[in-house]
Amino acid sequence: MPRTLITGGAGFVGSHLCDRFVELGHEVICMDNLITGNADNVAHLFGRPGFTFVKHNVSNFIWVPGSLDNVLHFASPASPVDYLKHPIPTLKVGALGTHNALGLAYHKGARFLLASTSEVYGDPQKHPQAEDYWGNVNPIGVRGVYDEAKRFAEALTMAYHRAHGLKTRIVRIFNTYGERMRLDDGRVLPNFMGQALRGEPLTVYGDGGQTRSFQYVSDLVDGIVALLESDEVAPVNLGNPEEVTVLEFAREIIALTRSGSEIAFRPLPQDDPQLRRPDIAKARRVLGWEPKVSRGEGLARTLAYFQRKIEAERAAGGRTMARTEA
Repeated sequence: MPRTLITGGAGFVGSHLCDRFVELGHEVICMDNLITGNADNVAHLFGRPGFTFVKHNVSNFIWVPGSLDNVLHFASPASPVDYLKHPIPTLKVGALGTHNALGLAYHKGARFLLASTSEVYGDPQKHPQAEDYWGNVNPIGVRGVYDEAKRFAEALTMAYHRAHGLKTRIVRIFNTYGERMRLDDGRVLPNFMGQALRGEPLTVYGDGGQTRSFQYVSDLVDGIVALLESDEVAPVNLGNPEEVTVLEFAREIIALTRSGSEIAFRPLPQDDPQLRRPDIAKARRVLGWEPKVSRGEGLARTLAYFQRKIEAERAAGGRTMARTEA
């Protein structure tokens, strides 16, 4: 039975990876300090043979007894709400956390996969974004704590590969959505769905002409598994190249939810990317991967999840605020 450590395993993407690797017959160690993750995301795996949850901050020294075959490093705040609230922990997990995870993989002779992000491209001057584009990032802007943490993590990962021969993989993840996103995640999809289901105005920043490309979480997980099993060392984009403006997407969510919500325009946040669409030619060529789930199908599944969350929120008499978008 292969043994796989997933840091940030109680987060949105990390919990789906825990599910998949358990299904693949791996012994899975899920490590998370729950700063933005939620143990409820993996509670259904508690007590299942081959699954262990460890509450730990990976910015501190990591040790896992026994052998390890894979280390998947997904620990990090990943939405503007989270990394603006936790700027120093975000930088620390990108630097110290990545160093600790790489050191563990090196000691165990394990394969290492880094979760990077499309945010390494910043507010891009090249469209769509391919892996050979170096990006346009403001290192001292408010978003720099996340963007530069991931850029440093990529550099450190490549250094371990070149200096120590460590088998490393780097995935650059574009906007991903699906079940287990938080209502207060702050990203555009949970914002819009939460607002539409409550009958509130949908908050669009700027004129809504900025674009995003959304991939459903199962497609991302498929790509991550394929990348881990490949021999590709350099970064690989995983995302859905179907591009939509934020304003068009807001109207799409209103129609999907059959909401009477209107659209409210607000000033654009600092350094908000104006264009975001992945060039996935490399993923197609190297991994034989491309997204399978249409936006309509994925949004319908996600809507059902958020409807249950809103119902639970109403039953509790509370409300989760949506604050910004990405």
